[in-house]
Amino acid sequence: MADDAQTIGLADRRIPAGGDWLSAEALAAITPAELAARTAALKPMLAEAAQAAEALRRPVDSVWQALRDSGVFYHFVPKAYGGLEFSLDDFIDAMLPLGEACASTGWVTSFCVEHNWMLAQFGKAAQDEIFGGGWPYVIAPGVTMPPGRAEPVPGGYRLTGRWRWGTGVMHADWILATGMIPGEKPPRMLFFAFPASEARVLDTWRMDGMAATGSNDIEARDLFVPEHRVIDMGHMREGRAPGAQLHANPIYRMPMLPFLGITAAIPAVGLARASVAQFRERLDVRVVHGTSGTQGEKPAAQIRLGRADMAARTAEILLRDAARGTMDLARLGRPSTVDERISLRLQIASVMAHCKDAIATVCEGAGSSAHALDNPLQRALRDVNVMATHIVYDMDTALELRGRSMVGLPPNTALT
Repeated sequence: MADDAQTIGLADRRIPAGGDWLSAEALAAITPAELAARTAALKPMLAEAAQAAEALRRPVDSVWQALRDSGVFYHFVPKAYGGLEFSLDDFIDAMLPLGEACASTGWVTSFCVEHNWMLAQFGKAAQDEIFGGGWPYVIAPGVTMPPGRAEPVPGGYRLTGRWRWGTGVMHADWILATGMIPGEKPPRMLFFAFPASEARVLDTWRMDGMAATGSNDIEARDLFVPEHRVIDMGHMREGRAPGAQLHANPIYRMPMLPFLGITAAIPAVGLARASVAQFRERLDVRVVHGTSGTQGEKPAAQIRLGRADMAARTAEILLRDAARGTMDLARLGRPSTVDERISLRLQIASVMAHCKDAIATVCEGAGSSAHALDNPLQRALRDVNVMATHIVYDMDTALELRGRSMVGLPPNTALT
């Protein structure tokens, strides 16, 4: 493998020192409503730092520390390890305000909260080592593509790979990454957990949108990962990973892909809501050259505002309904079926499509000055277009999968 770090350079990441954990008494005082209130209170801070975060290409350190102090990362940590173990609806409530203020920071936060749920899918030995051994929660990217090369060795695996889309890695203490055993039949996608200090993070994240996520490439070479920190990702997709049997709460039996789609859609819904509100405020003061009165007095602008508002509201309704559907699958007492997951995937892809529509609608009617670099509307348009490229929101694939399912054909992709 070529030493890309020599030509690309290493990212300037901030591995947390730890020790800033909340006490049991402080955690006991956090209710779902209190957590949502805390994230709402952070909105001005995130919004003020959004432009700086984009320039840094990672969340601003002081903002990230404020998020740690809020308690959000305990959300899906099992109560058995001192976590909050809050619901999926509560997750949406707590994350939406962050997406309204800064889509990139909201995206990273949502994913890092969700990845503690992923860690809770591992067996008891891994959870005892991590949640019970010094990390009440982890900040960890969950990287899947391309999968690394996993070589079985006594006691575990030797893992080598370079993974893309490392959301959360800039402030990570752990890493979750996929690997496959060459030639294994049938092929399995394995999921590995290892300390972030054992990997290199390459400075590759240079994007026209979602720049502040810092989702850089991650590289590991001949890394030993003990067997207890490895699970079959296929089991997690179906809601039957080891952790699903370890914890009684049905949230740990949610199928992975719908939950992932919901996680990534939350900041988009927040961004759509914020963009509609910003456009509404703009209508009161903007005067279109050659006309009299403000733009808000014009029927065309009123129609545009109504359409964008309806798209943003529809996105949130679909998102919350998908969360209920995902929890319904978790409570079934059996693994979810491919058809059930495909149906939810299409619904969640539709959430992102409505968010794109809402933001494009207001940006088309906001005038040239809305594209100034200090205007949040231009960043919203760039951010939502990049968010929508996540593979779970590929509408063509989601529609094809749903159509194939409806006529009795098997899926033609493994991402179900």
